[in-house]
Amino acid sequence: MDGYAVVASSCRKGERLRVTGEQPAGPDRRLQISPGEAVRIFTGAPVPAGADAVVMQEDVTRDSDEIVINTDVEAGEFIRQRGCDLAEGQRILAKGERIRAATAALLASQGFTEATVGGEVNAAIISTGDELVKPGKKIKVGQIYDSNSPLLGALLQRCGAVVDSVENCRDERESLIEAMKRGIKSRILIISGGVSVGEHDLVKAALRDLGAQIDIWRVAIKPGKPFLFGHVEKSGPSPQSSPSARERRTRSAGEGSVLASECLVFGVPGNPVSAFVTFLQFVRPAILKMMGATDLDLLQMPAKLTVDLTNDSDRAHYIRGKLEHGRFTPVGRQESHALFGLSQSNALLRLGIGQSLKADEIVEVQIWD
Repeated sequence: MDGYAVVASSCRKGERLRVTGEQPAGPDRRLQISPGEAVRIFTGAPVPAGADAVVMQEDVTRDSDEIVINTDVEAGEFIRQRGCDLAEGQRILAKGERIRAATAALLASQGFTEATVGGEVNAAIISTGDELVKPGKKIKVGQIYDSNSPLLGALLQRCGAVVDSVENCRDERESLIEAMKRGIKSRILIISGGVSVGEHDLVKAALRDLGAQIDIWRVAIKPGKPFLFGHVEKSGPSPQSSPSARERRTRSAGEGSVLASECLVFGVPGNPVSAFVTFLQFVRPAILKMMGATDLDLLQMPAKLTVDLTNDSDRAHYIRGKLEHGRFTPVGRQESHALFGLSQSNALLRLGIGQSLKADEIVEVQIWD
């Protein structure tokens, strides 16, 4: 605080102290005081030797080279002790932590100019379906606008990934294979639609034509059952600059779990809410892991449920809803196409198979916004 550095024990209300000097913020003038003395001091200045408190300028009356104390003063007031926030030897940041704005400030406050961070993850998006039309164009009966491409692009950017390319592809095998060949040049390829069991769901077969290994197909969640995960050797050089030999082995993969020569392929359902849920549950953690992060989960918070809920299906159900003032309320139609309800939501509640919850129960919800 702007005020006067003093010895608290000599600062009874009404006491007069002699001002012996001035210490602004900046270099330490090596001033000293004794009981009965004061030094004019400003915010951020080093405290003179012998002083154990600062009295605010609003709490004194200046009289030439003296001040009159107008309030009681306690030792330690308005002094920030060395080591009170950070101490020598204290770890301030661990491997795998996200560098946020406050973290950057923390590093700068300790004199660090650089930090080694996890590798960049670049991604390609392919939206499939004869019915899809890019927003801004005119649609015909039977067509819909492609909402998954902007949805997935925004989610990728939110994770810190770089979106290399976005393509719309018809339900035609050769076109899909050519689009995939372009897409697998990135570290991650996300394909929306075409991963179910219909005659026009061509993604699995097209990936196998490219030599991809399918590791997961279908998951027991709702919405989002027709989900696919696999990996494939890249067909050409990555758009990223050439990594070092060590990076080629471990590049941003967290102890080398993903090869730089491989592209991870995620097939998400065509229904936008399903694509959203599967991205958050499966794609997001993978991206963060590839970047070197250790905290891969969405933030969870306790909330009081406002309605009764029951899950009669054979899959865990992720309920979209609004967390507000500590209360969670499902929003909109809980169907895989219902984007409006999703747009009004900010949290997910996982309802297990056969689980029933009553209003006013405390539940854990995942926050994404």
